[in-house]
Amino acid sequence: MTQNLDGEIRDGRHVMAVRVYYEDTDFSGVVYYANYLRFLERGRTNYLRLLGADQRALFEETAREAPGFAFVVRSLAIEYLKSARMDDVIVVTTVPVEVKGASIVLDQTVARDGVVLVTASVRVAFVSGGRARPIPKALRTAMKADQDASGQTVA
Repeated sequence: MTQNLDGEIRDGRHVMAVRVYYEDTDFSGVVYYANYLRFLERGRTNYLRLLGADQRALFEETAREAPGFAFVVRSLAIEYLKSARMDDVIVVTTVPVEVKGASIVLDQTVARDGVVLVTASVRVAFVSGGRARPIPKALRTAMKADQDASGQTVA
């Protein structure tokens, strides 16, 4: 299977492979803990990018309704279970678990060869004009459809 640079959405889950480079590690060759946040951010960003690519008209409608919209991290809970090392290929998986109001909750994992290294639960808020705003209905509906495909409970 050829993997796109942005990963792919499969069964409601965004899956993206990332190679660990020297710059991601500390002096011992282990991934520096804060760099997992970067990997998770890439997973969330690419999930939304691919959702938008599949729903280009939807994102254009959202931009008209909420100019300059963005998703920003409101809270994050993370568990570091095992370490990744330089040259490992890790897989970042992003799954929507709750979509409502002005925020969505995403569960994310970082794994190597099927072994989970890091788990995170991230709440992101929808903002426009510098303020939190309700996610426009069309976008919320698309995210809930993706959430349904992941097998998670729709809120």
